[in-house]
Amino acid sequence: METIKSKINERSCAMELRLEHLVKDFSGTKAVNDVSITIQDGKLTGLLGPSGCGKSTTLYLISGLESPTSGRIFFGNRDVTALPPEKRGIGLVFQNYALYPHLTVEQNIAFPLVNHKEGKEEIRRRTLEMARLVQIEDLLKRKPGKLSGGQQQRVAIARALVKRPDILLLDEPLSNLDARLRLEMREEIRRIQTETGVTTVFVTHDQEEAMSITDEIVLMRTGVVQQQCPPQQMYLNPANRFVAGFLGNPPINFFRLDVCGGTVCLAEDYMLRVRGAADGPVLVGIRPEAWRLGQGLRTAAEAVEMRGKDLLVTFSLAGERARAILDITAGVAAGDAVELTLEPRLVYFFDPETGARLDAEVAG
Repeated sequence: METIKSKINERSCAMELRLEHLVKDFSGTKAVNDVSITIQDGKLTGLLGPSGCGKSTTLYLISGLESPTSGRIFFGNRDVTALPPEKRGIGLVFQNYALYPHLTVEQNIAFPLVNHKEGKEEIRRRTLEMARLVQIEDLLKRKPGKLSGGQQQRVAIARALVKRPDILLLDEPLSNLDARLRLEMREEIRRIQTETGVTTVFVTHDQEEAMSITDEIVLMRTGVVQQQCPPQQMYLNPANRFVAGFLGNPPINFFRLDVCGGTVCLAEDYMLRVRGAADGPVLVGIRPEAWRLGQGLRTAAEAVEMRGKDLLVTFSLAGERARAILDITAGVAAGDAVELTLEPRLVYFFDPETGARLDAEVAG
């Protein structure tokens, strides 16, 4: 597969993607608001966030389908801000695949090469090469209407890659597939990207997709980048309350409490010693997997849900509903008395007003 990788990138030179102070203003609403990020050459980067956060608009700006209000876009050292899509060297896969229904799979894949007036033998060779890469060489004579959703997605990816793009852009490519196919296709996208080595930007609102296949996540909210880093780092070290709350299933629990004399009282019989937080109100974030069976908080399991190898235990804490993920061997049932303790690394402290992460931690 090294041959495919070298051919895909034969005209590329350290093709990192750089956005500098990018803004897109739609009649007074900034869908993208001063975004400055660098996406590394050869990496799969996810643009993640809720609906309306600006991730798809950012992708359209990169592709040239939208023009920025201000800011600049670089592919390597090449300023592509004012270039039309066809001159940027991109491959684009849309949410609905956008295949031509009257053409065969082979003709759909070959279409960009035919459009660029490549030679017949070259078209045939590269079309077969891409069909083998995405594992649809036995479907070349079929029309899109005779394909499953996953097969159509493979055709769309092959068509995007046959041009040997500098940058591959995927806009919510899995949202139209059922759960089983989504899992299969996200693994395929990771495989294809790894084998080709093409710099790839993947837009999704699904945190599990982004966490499972990307090298790095750019998490956005209302047009602003909240954090950019590898998935595990973002999960373990969220920059603010929004990041902590967006990542995680089941989600993190937040509690409005007070720091007093270096301690936070979670319950009458359970105090946390805190290092680095001034006395006063604080927002404490505790991930469900932070809890363990052990001496500490005495409570009762109000509800217990089996989740494969885990138990999701719901209980009350500081006047709020809290959740703990415990090993199924814990043998906890609804109504049982349980005693829990915390893993300090999965407890976070935030400013209750701004949501900014505080430089504080559980002591000991």
